[in-house]
Amino acid sequence: MKPSKTILLPLIVLLGTSLALGWHLAVNKHAGPGAITAALNNSGRDVKKESKEDGVKPKDYAIYEQFKGMEKPYEGPLPWEKNARFRETIKKHNTPVLMAAYRATLHDPLPGEGYNIGLAAKQLAGTVVRPGEIFSQNRTIGPYTEYRGYQSGPTYMGNRYTTTVGGGVCKIATMLYNVVTFSDLKVIMRSSHSMTVPYVPPGQDATVYYGARDFRFLNNTEGPVVIWSQKVGDTLYMALYGTTKPPKVTWHHKIIKRTRYWTEYRYNPELPPGTEKVIAPGQDGYVVKSWVTVEAPGGTVTLKQKGTSWYNASPRIIERGPRKQQ
Repeated sequence: MKPSKTILLPLIVLLGTSLALGWHLAVNKHAGPGAITAALNNSGRDVKKESKEDGVKPKDYAIYEQFKGMEKPYEGPLPWEKNARFRETIKKHNTPVLMAAYRATLHDPLPGEGYNIGLAAKQLAGTVVRPGEIFSQNRTIGPYTEYRGYQSGPTYMGNRYTTTVGGGVCKIATMLYNVVTFSDLKVIMRSSHSMTVPYVPPGQDATVYYGARDFRFLNNTEGPVVIWSQKVGDTLYMALYGTTKPPKVTWHHKIIKRTRYWTEYRYNPELPPGTEKVIAPGQDGYVVKSWVTVEAPGGTVTLKQKGTSWYNASPRIIERGPRKQQ
């Protein structure tokens, strides 16, 4: 059997927002491993070879080691499977097929952050997206205000940390981005964070800010899609349910550039003389190109570009006390 023809479509990236358009490359799996390998290499899959050309070294990919397995959907048990409301919702809308699930663990979340994530997950669970409908996170569970029950939580502001009411709801957007991608649905709007996040690989995050940045996707299936989400401890689960099983989708990433963090020293007269205190550990910055491979039941593998994510480097901040008297 001859390999499928290559199809090219334009890539659109707007202000860090990756739209669900891009270069597409289709390869028939039955064409043999040689054809598939050549196609993958031409699309940036051969990381070691290209790293020598753009200055990125294999060790720069160490950040991905903590996220092993997160390039694929979660296939374990889900906490709501015996929940009566969940079962009634799935039966009512005739969406018995688990399209994709994902989970991420939050590392030492602040009280307000954890609360906001749990609240947003409860508000989102049971949302139904009709065929041809565009889902918007901000329209569905926003605005993220005290009036709606949200608390102050951590937020990225450029390459610094701050707090805002509703801080933490970006985890919802990130989880949505992944289950939508694994379900092979069409992403309409997605923005990456200004810095890397500790709960998903670079290139797989999404952020929202009411009135400015949103996460949106199109239900381009022929049936309804039900969203379900729940926070258990410090782990957030999310899944989509529909009428048809999507093809196998896997994430891939290429680091285009890495910027190492620097150190800033600040004077703190309240510290004991001659002592130092680390206020912020510092984060490296990255430019990451992402794509997915979509494997259809018949064996055809399609490459879909997911855009480029830009992450700022953040300084390591150390406070120093007064000089120690000799």
